[in-house]
Amino acid sequence: MASITNRTLDAGFNATRVLSNLVASIAVWNDARITRKALSKLSDRELDDLGLCRGDIDDIAHGRRIG
Repeated sequence: MASITNRTLDAGFNATRVLSNLVASIAVWNDARITRKALSKLSDRELDDLGLCRGDIDDIAHGRRIG
């Protein structure tokens, strides 16, 4: 005999939240990628004019403060 229940499979699982977090993570990664790519195209002199060096590019791309 089959039984029907109204119980949820996992009360803590929310597919919308998981999808939202995934999309947000991809957006953050893409923003960092674009920033890294743009700064990498600059010459050393242009970076120096901005007060940066090549070693700062990853920190800037990930939103970490410099100096």
